[in-house]
Amino acid sequence: MSEYTTSTDVLVVGGGMAGLAGALALRENGANVTLVERAPEFGEVGAGLQMAPNASRVLKRWGLLEKALEIGVRPKHLVFRDAITGEELTRQSLGGEFEERYGAPYVVIHRSDLHRVLLEGCEAAGVKLVNDVTVSSMETVNGRGIVHTAAGEDYEADVVIGADGLKSTLRPLVATDEPVSSAYVAYRGTVPITSETPAGDLDDVVVYLGPDCHLVQYPLRKGELLNTVAVFKSPSFERGEEQYGGVDELQAAYKDCVPAVQAALANLGTSIRWPMYDRDPIENWVAGRMVLMGDAAHPMLQYLAQGACQALEDAAVLQDVTVGTVFTADGVNADAWDDALAAFNSARATRTGRVQRTARVWGESWHVSGLARTLRNLLFKSRKDNDFQYNDWLYGQSGEGSPAAGAPTLAAQLPARLSSY
Repeated sequence: MSEYTTSTDVLVVGGGMAGLAGALALRENGANVTLVERAPEFGEVGAGLQMAPNASRVLKRWGLLEKALEIGVRPKHLVFRDAITGEELTRQSLGGEFEERYGAPYVVIHRSDLHRVLLEGCEAAGVKLVNDVTVSSMETVNGRGIVHTAAGEDYEADVVIGADGLKSTLRPLVATDEPVSSAYVAYRGTVPITSETPAGDLDDVVVYLGPDCHLVQYPLRKGELLNTVAVFKSPSFERGEEQYGGVDELQAAYKDCVPAVQAALANLGTSIRWPMYDRDPIENWVAGRMVLMGDAAHPMLQYLAQGACQALEDAAVLQDVTVGTVFTADGVNADAWDDALAAFNSARATRTGRVQRTARVWGESWHVSGLARTLRNLLFKSRKDNDFQYNDWLYGQSGEGSPAAGAPTLAAQLPARLSSY
């Protein structure tokens, strides 16, 4: 062990959404928290994200929801349309009864804005934030986690939170798996909303569903920006090329879509594309005094818009299982960490595994063609606005810990309908 060992109650590895949320949650419980981040400065790349009520409730508990609302947008509806015909398939009203049922609003927000809200929350709470730290390995020694870094400085903590993303350095402590390629890629872009921007959809999240492609649009930053995401099956990515030099694949993927969809492609930045990966669910996230959370534990495809949401849920549950056990009125009971980590793992792995699997099926249902598309559209159109039976398992206020096993999902119905046709 290095003579430069830094000791702390909790060491968080990774300064993305999950890491900041986990650090803030445990700091709120009274922990001495140090967070290390590989990048030279904190920040988040990308465009917008959707924050469903199961996530905005967590921000509300930490007193950060109002800050998010100051720079986000509360859309009025979530609307699904067929990308080939433009026909509306279904919609969900997101205010009123929806917000009352789930105890918090649906918010769309720029990724960098939400990251900044969490970062400022950590700073205000007294989390120690350290940049330029590359973690190389971790071990548990005498009931404490020891993290070794590339610079030769060691960090010692009662517990280590591995929140270092899809390609986590710490995940190999619990699993030997690799990221799973989806064959789909995304181009993203944000452009200013002007008087020439079509006004019809500027209050909604709109999703166009097409064969092997979809497109999502919604406003950001109090209606100043329009966020556009185009996702499609990429022949080059299927060949193993994460990046691709031209935009011919993008144009070809949407050639049969309605003019509104094709026109929206002009909003995209095409200098970089995001290949879509997830991993298979795993049951165990704990190795000694290390536990994974966020994408390091349960990376998922984006179709349910739950990546950041599930990271916030992780943090809330970790906060709940450690208050009064590890962090007590009499101080820190480090011996309680083993039971607390087991309780956290048990509460979250089933939940996030279901979200991961459902996101895959949901995405498949978006991208079907032929007979499957016809049946998908009929199924979507059969759903009524504010029919909450398909939302409760994901957004419901008891969902963070142990979801109702029998709750239906619209995604799960499509394969059943097809197999019985």
